[in-house]
Amino acid sequence: MKYLVIDVESTGLEPGYHEIIQLGACLFDENWNELGTFLTNVYPIHEDRFSIPAMGIHQLSLYDLKDAPMIYDVIPKFESWILRTLKKPETARGVLRELTLCGQSVTFDINFLHFAYREAKYEWPFSSRVLDLHILAFYYFTILKNNNMPTPKSLSLDGIAEYFGLKRKSEGHNALEDALITAKCIAIIMNESKKFKIQP
Repeated sequence: MKYLVIDVESTGLEPGYHEIIQLGACLFDENWNELGTFLTNVYPIHEDRFSIPAMGIHQLSLYDLKDAPMIYDVIPKFESWILRTLKKPETARGVLRELTLCGQSVTFDINFLHFAYREAKYEWPFSSRVLDLHILAFYYFTILKNNNMPTPKSLSLDGIAEYFGLKRKSEGHNALEDALITAKCIAIIMNESKKFKIQP
């Protein structure tokens, strides 16, 4: 099983109205060894829908995006990167269905990516198989808490990452950096979970 960890920065919070302006992704093998990374800015189709609160999170302005490609150019490059990293030919698009999509509250990112595919008039290639860090962390830390072990103050990406000794290097949100941190947190939880035993 291969894992594709994704993260998007957007012009706002509403998929279908707001758009992706940055897409970050990293590929991992079944043992969570990193295979490759992807990062691109995206110039929005609807400039007037760029929200100020969103800009405060990712610190990207329209000026920062002036040389960025549009989403209909990004989607084929994104898929080409995945296939190239997996050492598959460009025609092997069906391989994308074998990937498990991962992220922090990953439904948000998937919904934005879904609308991006629709906008670019590309067929959605991925399966519905996902790993959500937020859900994994909820169960993992519930078990720790019930065993009187320390847990993070919050299940935000920053809260989970800080618990595991991980920290962002940049001040604003960067899609690739967030994807990599998310991947590290998932890998730690999955590895640590192997230690759990169910008592009869």
